[in-house]
Amino acid sequence: MNPLLAAPAAIAQPTPHELALSGSWTARGIGAIEPQLAALSAPAKPELVVDGARIEALDTAGAWVLQKLLRRLRDEGTAVQVRDLRPGFAKLLEIVGREVAGRTGAPIPVSGAPSSMLEGLGQGAEAAFKQAVALLSFIGESAIAFAGCIAHPSRFRWRPILYNIRSAGFDALPIVGLLSFLLGIVVAYQGADQLRRYGANIFVADLVGLSMLREFAPLIVALIVAGRSGSAYAAQIGTMSVTEEIDAMRTLGIAPLDLLVLPKILALLVALPLLTVFADVLGVFGGMIMAHVQLDVGYGEFLDRFVKAVSPTAFLIGICKAPVFAAIIAVVGCFQGFRTRGGADSVGRHTTLSVVQATFLVIVADALFSIAFSALGL
Repeated sequence: MNPLLAAPAAIAQPTPHELALSGSWTARGIGAIEPQLAALSAPAKPELVVDGARIEALDTAGAWVLQKLLRRLRDEGTAVQVRDLRPGFAKLLEIVGREVAGRTGAPIPVSGAPSSMLEGLGQGAEAAFKQAVALLSFIGESAIAFAGCIAHPSRFRWRPILYNIRSAGFDALPIVGLLSFLLGIVVAYQGADQLRRYGANIFVADLVGLSMLREFAPLIVALIVAGRSGSAYAAQIGTMSVTEEIDAMRTLGIAPLDLLVLPKILALLVALPLLTVFADVLGVFGGMIMAHVQLDVGYGEFLDRFVKAVSPTAFLIGICKAPVFAAIIAVVGCFQGFRTRGGADSVGRHTTLSVVQATFLVIVADALFSIAFSALGL
């Protein structure tokens, strides 16, 4: 873009911890923005993100002014990060930063936008790796906190545990029951036509029983809870992080993991297996009704065949998946909550990430369970 046609330099502060730069940061464009730059002060929290994605033009004069602003904020105790600059702008800002750093200290780190698809892929892989390492670290910290609670049972927060059992378990019964009932109806309806062709109507009990108890019930419950409770965990902890309530808890000597994370994990470890049993019952009931309507299989016949076809092992296989799914959902939701920084936009972004990542990991865990059970002949 021609610098003469670009808009003047502008700076906005959408959140207390983010600056958004736009316009032409050139010798012509920065004249009117000097008073605004001088009035900027460091945020209360020692972190600031500077978004340069909307800068239309940048020359040495603009880079020098920008580096002076960044260095002043850093000298006031703020960790400044510049991101999403165009590659050429990022290079120029680094050059000017090294010149300034030769006089006053280390340069300000600059993160430019990827110049190619391969570079973008590499940056994405690096970010995913760092997040995976951070998640493993969070799991380790949670395990240490749980071991501390085992060693000192008085540290368990029973009231938050019971509250989370009610909110994640009892309050989820209507939606879990409805969807499981409808899923049982769908499974029986889809199999009815094929079974009728071969005169194998009674085998609808095998189809509904095994599919619901081994696979569909634990998976559908986990996905519902991931979208319902996992997102709530991320939003709650993320909001507390943004409003600095977690910092206040640490100041008062309250361990955030003991109060915010362990009760949620323990509650979900209790609630999800119980919800899975409830989903088993409703799913089989829905399939039994559809079998009676579509295949003229009586309720007594269905139950007789169901008891013969479905072994306790099939029931226990579905139940044993639930605690693993519960741990994944609770840990991912709390982890994304603690990673929230900035304002409301960050809360929404990390809440969405918690649902996406928990859903993905639950499905991966379910696939691994299938491989393991197949290898064991179960």
